[in-house]
Amino acid sequence: MPADPALRALAHPLRGRLVQQLRVGGPATATELAATLGTNSGATSYHLRRLEAAGLVHDTGRGVGKRRLWRATDANPRWYPSDVAGDEDAEAALGWLARDYARHFGEQYERWLAVARTWPLDWQDASSGRDAMVLVTTEQLRAMTADIVEVLERYRRVGQGNPQARRVAAYTFAYPLDLERPPRV
Repeated sequence: MPADPALRALAHPLRGRLVQQLRVGGPATATELAATLGTNSGATSYHLRRLEAAGLVHDTGRGVGKRRLWRATDANPRWYPSDVAGDEDAEAALGWLARDYARHFGEQYERWLAVARTWPLDWQDASSGRDAMVLVTTEQLRAMTADIVEVLERYRRVGQGNPQARRVAAYTFAYPLDLERPPRV
């Protein structure tokens, strides 16, 4: 089975950043995105069209030519290794995408840490990182992840209309710690 076009489209450093910037910053032109991401508008336009073909961004219909205004779609595809098993290209794309996601999280959290002291203490306290180690089966891990996603969805727009509210990134990573002891299948 060929890889999902969205997976193939996102397995490119600039394309992933374009989608992320549109999600965070809202609609923008290729020129604005190129300036923000430090690339050129020709390459940005090309990659926006590839993302559009994959259903990840769309032209808002406002603006024309070089002033086309792009917006990220609501699509938030999720792939699992079992979705791409046996397709070497798709497996490689998914592996690259997962590593890029982890790098991106690290970079974004470092940006927060660099400016955190300039924010009010209540924001600093609320924005701290946490980790937890749990002992679960794969079924229990899926249930736990579903619970976390449900909570995040409940809070997605709870602050809308409140001038004190700020957008917050919430990342979740769940992975085994006993790497030298994979379970028997």
